Amino acid sequence: MAEPAPDPHAGHDMGAMTAPASPGPAMETPPPAKAGSGPPRAADAVWGADAMTASREELRTTHGDFPVFWFQGDRLETQVREGADAYVWDIQGYYGGPTERLWFKSEGEGEWGSAPEDAEVQALYSKAIKPFWDFQAGIRHDLAGPDTTHAVIGVQGLAPYMFEIDTALFLSHRGDITARIEAEIDQRITQRLILQPRIEANLSAQDIPALGIGAGLDQIEVGARLRYEFRREFAPYIGIEQSWRTGQGADFARLRGEDPSVTSVLAGIRFWF
Repeated sequence: MAEPAPDPHAGHDMGAMTAPASPGPAMETPPPAKAGSGPPRAADAVWGADAMTASREELRTTHGDFPVFWFQGDRLETQVREGADAYVWDIQGYYGGPTERLWFKSEGEGEWGSAPEDAEVQALYSKAIKPFWDFQAGIRHDLAGPDTTHAVIGVQGLAPYMFEIDTALFLSHRGDITARIEAEIDQRITQRLILQPRIEANLSAQDIPALGIGAGLDQIEVGARLRYEFRREFAPYIGIEQSWRTGQGADFARLRGEDPSVTSVLAGIRFWF
């Protein structure tokens, strides 16, 4: 009869194998008796508390919650289209700190040689609600067309995959409710050459004949701009954009003798400081 195979664990202390791989907290070396008896900041022991107090104040002033001014001309362009060519502006800026700011925005358009058909200015208070996102509230006043003032609430920020989002809800002094959604993203081809797809949608809760706005999705614009940054702060661009009026908004456009579907070739300048 064959002998049984030897036990591979024979002679091993199985109790030792179940012991923890490293000593627990009870076996750790206690801190030295003088630990924590020095100054609260180690640099104070070297340079002195008075010198470091001034240094820390300078650091807080230059890297903390301090106001800055920023201004950007996002779209300053001419649009070549069938019929009369047009000009467009879209500028914005703010003054304030990292979490609270006063925003200024203005945009509009018109045909060359005539007054703007659409023009507005906004003054908004902005408050950070989470990283990369601000809640905004304020007023908007239309400078072209019927005299109209709106209350504004909105959200502006940076969505995943670097989409810049700007949304706003408007309540006019006549009780009309409209909304606007803008989204764009920079696709870097080289360090200086950048393609920027952009989409904008305008919506309304009701027909507004005085403004030529139809209920629902009134207008949508889809375009792309290719810019070259001679400097980060200055970049000319070219592009193309398609605009559609839909529903009752398209009917309002036809009544004014306008085409509800417009394709534009455009050129402009983008800058900031």
